[in-house]
Parts: sequence; structure tokens; C-alpha cells
Amino acid sequence: MVPLPARRALLAAALGPAGRRRVPRHRAPAAAAAAARHSSGAGGEAEEPGGATAVLRHLLLKLRATGPVTVAEYMREALTNPGQGYYTRRGGIGESGDFVTSPEISQVFGELIGIWYISEWIATGKPEAFQLVELGPGRGTLIDDILRVFNQLASLLSKCDISIHLVEVSPKLSEIQALMLTGGKVQSNPKDQSAYMKGVSKTGIPIFWYRDIQDVPPGYSFYLAHEFFDALPIHKFQRTEKGWREVLVDIDPEVPDQLRFVLSPSSTPATENFIQPEEMRDHVEVCPEAGVIIQRLAGRIEKDGGAALVADYGHDGTKTDTFRGFRNHKLHDVLRAPGTADLTADVDFSYLRKMTQGRTATLGPIKQREFLKNMGIDLRLQVLLQNSCDGATHEQLLHSYDMLMNPKKMGDCFNFFALLPHHRLVHPDKKHKPESKSPLPPVAGFGELLLK
Repeated sequence: MVPLPARRALLAAALGPAGRRRVPRHRAPAAAAAAARHSSGAGGEAEEPGGATAVLRHLLLKLRATGPVTVAEYMREALTNPGQGYYTRRGGIGESGDFVTSPEISQVFGELIGIWYISEWIATGKPEAFQLVELGPGRGTLIDDILRVFNQLASLLSKCDISIHLVEVSPKLSEIQALMLTGGKVQSNPKDQSAYMKGVSKTGIPIFWYRDIQDVPPGYSFYLAHEFFDALPIHKFQRTEKGWREVLVDIDPEVPDQLRFVLSPSSTPATENFIQPEEMRDHVEVCPEAGVIIQRLAGRIEKDGGAALVADYGHDGTKTDTFRGFRNHKLHDVLRAPGTADLTADVDFSYLRKMTQGRTATLGPIKQREFLKNMGIDLRLQVLLQNSCDGATHEQLLHSYDMLMNPKKMGDCFNFFALLPHHRLVHPDKKHKPESKSPLPPVAGFGELLLK
């Protein structure tokens, strides 16, 4: 973290106009749903009588041929099936989708994330170049807010070569991102190149699109994953009298065009590989893809430097059954009309920490309200309120702040978690010459900001 006077200067310099976000009026009735995915409209594939969809018809054929599938396989089909998956066909986010994320609610959220990366860039000696890599960028709102902060601080970053790298599997969302970030001025790359699309932001920063994080070039990089890991496929397990059994998805024999959960008759390969001997819970969700991605991020940070910031629903190895769906302002049955609803499960941060395999240091998880407070959201709100010239904007600012910070809304549901090189937190020669180095600057957001 940069010294307080400099932090305040960063905040002041990065201030943009207020009131750019419109807060959705409708919220799901349950507190968890209200704090999680806020629907703001229907859309996408029409659901036939009985809940039939193209994805369901495809799954029914598959299940009749092969038998039950894992929850992970079911999620892959429902969310990313190339023809009819929820993310590949629909956007899901914003006013025409099924939920609204923190960046959509308030521009302040993205501005403070931008400040976090600049703070880390300064704390690590202002490297001459960095890549900002976002996994699952949604509509591009968050990266747009960060780019605005970078532009406001252009004089500070003038000698740094910055590039943006977006990992996005959805053709629909990549089009939306390109329109927001470049005005639609993008070009497709030849198939033999790692990036499938490239363009230049409205502020002159190059942007590249990829389908997999492995395609992103190596180099000093800052990584961002906001509401990314919660949508990755999970395996579900249940403890029984006969030992651990995997939860599977099968056809309901009493209603042949509907699905149901069943338990595997015996142990599965996933049961053998993913359940830890010391596990005390009776129901466990494990996301192997999240583990693989965290391993890749940790390996890149260990080798090339940088940091990763993860913001998501989650817990530290304490919760059990968190698999749920969201559609049309409400919680949605996860097995009904697959392909038409967002499916999500809370991120197990203890699992992510374990999967770094000690290659990086980790911080968190801490609650969103703590992180944003440490980043100076109260100071930012005061400035915006002072500059707001009408009652409607004033009311919107307070409402947006409440959505982000209220423990019963997003404040406690979302967590922040970071991966950093070990030397960022501990001097390499600390044990041998404890007096030889000046104190390391604390990491922004993960420690209390003391206003003296």
C-alpha cells in the first residue's frame, strides 16, 4: 500500500463523475439472493411447456445413452454448451439478463479495484510494463471503470507499457465487451494466433481476447477474477453409511422429461481424488477447474511476478450445499430448464489456498465491506455526495453504497482473496539481516486504512 498522503492523492486523482450506474429496482426476496444475483429481466431461449429446452433435450438423450452424469458435467452443458449454453447464447448480466454484479451497481467498485492494482504496481517498484488479465469480464463494465482510473492517472503511468487481456468464452459477451471498451473497433486474428480478437481501448490501450488463460502471453501480470470461480463446474459429494458417494444428475423415472439428483451406487474417481481424509462435513462441493486455474495463476506469478485479486461469493471451507440457480429476479431450480438460468456455487477459498501449493502467498478471504472500507470507499462516497447536484443522484449514491456494504446484502456475501509473490510479504533475506531492509508496504485493501 502506498503511504496515506499518496493513497489519498490517488483516490482524488482517480475521481470520475458520479451517477453513471442505474441500480436495479427489483431484488430477490431472500437475503442471500438479494445479496447475490440481482435479476433485471428475462430473455434468451424460450422455455417450452414442462420446462423443455434444447439443452434439456440434449441431456435427456445423453442420459438415456450413458446413464447419470456428474453435477460438473451438467453445469458444463447448461452454461457453456456451444449451441445452447447459458453463457454462450445469453449475456446473463445487466438489464437484459438475470443478475447484476457489483460493477453494474456502482462505478466506485471498479475505481477502487483500479486503485488496488496501481497501489501494488507502486509497491513493487513501478515495473516498466504490466498486463492486466481479467477472467470472465462479463459486459466489460469492471475493466471499463479500471481503464478510466488508469486514464485519470495517466501522468503516473506514462512510462509504463500497459495492455489488457480478456479471457472470455462467450462470443455474445465478447461483442458486448468490444463495444463498451473500444466502440466496436476490433479485428479478428488468424486462427493460428493465441488471441482470437484484438482492439484498442478508447484511451489508447491495446486489448486482446482469449478463450483460455494458457493463451495469454507470459510476463509481469495483474490478474482479476470477479464472480468468475463461482460459475465453474463443481462436483458434489455426500457422506453415507457406506462411505462417500458422488451426487449425480439423472432422469426422473416418474417424470421422464425432468431431471433429479441421485447418489452414485459406489465410489467414483472424483470421490477418490477430491475428498480429503480429514474432511468433517457431510456434504462437500469441490471445483477441480478452479484448482487448475489457481495453480496456473500461482505458477505465473511465481515466475513472472504480479498479483491476482479474486472477488466472489465464498467461504473458507465451512459451507456445504451452496449450488443454486438465478433467473427472473428469483432463485431458480437448478435442474429446471437448463440453459435458461445462471448456475453458481460458493467458492471454497480454503481449497484455492491449498491449490496454490505454496508457490505464492495468499491473503484473505475478507468480506467485501472490509476490503472496500480499507480501500477508502467512505472517502470516495463523501466526495461524490459533495459533488452531486441533484437529489436523485444523491439518493442513488447512498443506495449503491448500501448494496455494496450492507452485511445483509453484498457486504458479507462477497469476499476478496489475493495471490502475491512471497517476497511481496516477506523479505528474502529477512532471517539473515532483519535490519537490512526497510519495512514492506502493506497490501491495500487487506489491512485497515488509518486516517491520521
